[in-house]
Amino acid sequence: MRAMLLDASHSPLRLAELARPQPGAGEILLKVEACGVCRTDLHLVDGELPNPRLPIVPGHEIVGRVVALGEGVHDVAIGQRVGVPWLGWTCASCEYCRRGQENLCDSARFTGYQINGGYAEYTVADHRFCFPLPESQSAAELAPLLCAGLIGYRALRMAGDARRIGIYGFGAAAHILAQVLAFQGREFFAFTRAGDTESQDFARQLGAAWAGRWDEPPPALLDAALIFAPAGELVPAALLRVRKGGTVVCAGIHMSDIPSFPYSQLWGERVLRSVANLTREDGQLFLSIAAQAPIHTHIQPFALEHANEALDALRKGKIQGAAVLVPT
Repeated sequence: MRAMLLDASHSPLRLAELARPQPGAGEILLKVEACGVCRTDLHLVDGELPNPRLPIVPGHEIVGRVVALGEGVHDVAIGQRVGVPWLGWTCASCEYCRRGQENLCDSARFTGYQINGGYAEYTVADHRFCFPLPESQSAAELAPLLCAGLIGYRALRMAGDARRIGIYGFGAAAHILAQVLAFQGREFFAFTRAGDTESQDFARQLGAAWAGRWDEPPPALLDAALIFAPAGELVPAALLRVRKGGTVVCAGIHMSDIPSFPYSQLWGERVLRSVANLTREDGQLFLSIAAQAPIHTHIQPFALEHANEALDALRKGKIQGAAVLVPT
């Protein structure tokens, strides 16, 4: 099979011919229909994530068809469409797993990081961590739901019952979450980089009550702020915009250092918290909402061999919505 392979951090992906993988016990073999290009993939390639398994096939927003079953798999059918997310395996026995916090499992393995991912024509996955997907949308449209959608939804869960929400960084996760907020009748404001009027216009098209620069004051205080951009300076900026008792959620797996800020910006029972990975429950809940809303992803497709171009476009902020690799 063809696959895009990362041999070393800070290097471009390489188009390689690899042996088609075979499913082991509890695994399924998938023919990849589409794989989203996530900012986490960019952090991996740029050497910002520690201890990846190299060489590795990146990609953890996978939509594929089941073509073979490993030993012990009985709840998945050949030909079924499933999605593979970032969380690819957990131990199921540690304190975190037993508490329903499998996203914090110290032994967890992640798709496209420790487990070969979806920048390929075929991949294998643990069937327990795959989600059934509908036939009503194309594979490319579904792919961003598997991480951008799931992480956005988990960040929203961390915000509780907040009604007015600020979104910092209007990329793949934000454009999906905006549709969830509209479906739920919540108000949102969009904060973007200075001069990024294209993203601001995009946010307004998706229902933003206000859109402006990250350092501009919104027309009202926020109940919660969700930060998707990997910029630490956004944390004190967001704290200034949330009301007393409000919450700031850092939703990325990587963020630059947070600068110091006066305690007065946190005081007033404001809450600062992070999101780590996702749980299978997040996936089940979010995909149920996605089917009801429904959510329409804005995608920019790329051929598999053009993965480096997709990553570079994401790095330069040239993607509105989500980039998706589509093997041919």
